[in-house]
Amino acid sequence: MSASSRRPSYAAVLRVPHARRTFLAALGGRLSYGTAPIAVMLAVTRATGSYAVAGVVMALFGASGVLLSPYRAALVDRYGPRRALIPMALLHTTLLCVLAAVSWRPGAPAVVLGATAAVTGACAPPLGPTMRMVWGELVGDRPLLQRAYSLDGVAEELLYVTGPLLVGVVIGIASPAVGVLLGALLMAAGTLAFVTSPAVSSIRPAGDPESRTARAGSLPRGALAQPVVVAAGVGLSLAAVDLLVVAFAAARHQGDDTVAWVLAALSAGSAVGGLLNGAVDWRMPARVRLPLLCAGLGLTLAAAGTAPGTGTLALAAALAGAFVAPALTTAYLIADEAAPPGFRTQAGAWVNTAVNAGSSTGAATAGLLVERLPLGVCFAAAGAVAMVAALAGALVSTLVGTRRSGRTPERTTAAPAASDVRVL
Repeated sequence: MSASSRRPSYAAVLRVPHARRTFLAALGGRLSYGTAPIAVMLAVTRATGSYAVAGVVMALFGASGVLLSPYRAALVDRYGPRRALIPMALLHTTLLCVLAAVSWRPGAPAVVLGATAAVTGACAPPLGPTMRMVWGELVGDRPLLQRAYSLDGVAEELLYVTGPLLVGVVIGIASPAVGVLLGALLMAAGTLAFVTSPAVSSIRPAGDPESRTARAGSLPRGALAQPVVVAAGVGLSLAAVDLLVVAFAAARHQGDDTVAWVLAALSAGSAVGGLLNGAVDWRMPARVRLPLLCAGLGLTLAAAGTAPGTGTLALAAALAGAFVAPALTTAYLIADEAAPPGFRTQAGAWVNTAVNAGSSTGAATAGLLVERLPLGVCFAAAGAVAMVAALAGALVSTLVGTRRSGRTPERTTAAPAASDVRVL
């Protein structure tokens, strides 16, 4: 679908036929990602009475989900969203129900909880990458696609704020295991509504001879290197910040409410930055823009370590957040551009995996640094990681640009031919 103007609005994104229904359905399913993990952690903690066991169970749940995400996305590309997502969603929701049942009462075996959690994470449907693929199918105009991705990224940010709040309401009146069941219900209902929407049900598998996105060649790992490296750096830096803010508040004998306000400022900055990024009609190429956004994140994080108080830290966090959503949105756009037909869900999943893998590594590394180094140095280290990722991204972009010098440039026409419709 084409934009009605050179600078289309976010409302124009939602006016695209079937976009609103499909997007809301995907968000409903993706809300499970914001509710199920924290509910599982609380349920396992209560069932075993051990934070150590809960940590291991959550590590298994998260690791299997992150590491296998590109391969689940490959199934979506190969067999189509409906044939791939429905079995995954059924298995994932069933196993969430099993986790809820096992953790309902105290005394649950740790081995059973760990094994079930690992398998549950391994089959989580890649609704985020698939929705971004659908955006590419619905939206043919490049500026409008940028706005769609920005809207998607901001909405996803809000899901990870809303999810824990919902779990908090549930555990206020029931067992944490009920929160796990809520995650299962959201996943099942959201996925079903998503795959039955006209925008999704009309997508043919890439292996179908009649598909507009028949598979051709292979996924170009070199072209994906830049967005993957930068996304990993962003994830690593952000995960470190979460723990550093806790340490900052503790050093000043301030409570958890202080931590919540600073992290809320980070999320709010990211949301605002994402919306502004989508509204700008960028002239600078995405591969040039991405390292600059990551460098901006690194500089603001390093400066945050010099904050004299909580108010200044919250302001610095908001400024740092303003680079987060734009950087990730740009990374997804580059992955979309680089991926050949039939591989675009996988391309987006690799970026998503990089963010999550970086987050896991960043949390563990920050924990070690905080115990050994001054807090200002730790903030500087978090910023340095983003700066190194930006530099690496710039170098990779130069190498990829040399190799791609003979390729067709980014499409910016408002009405591409049917055979030229892009799918992430």
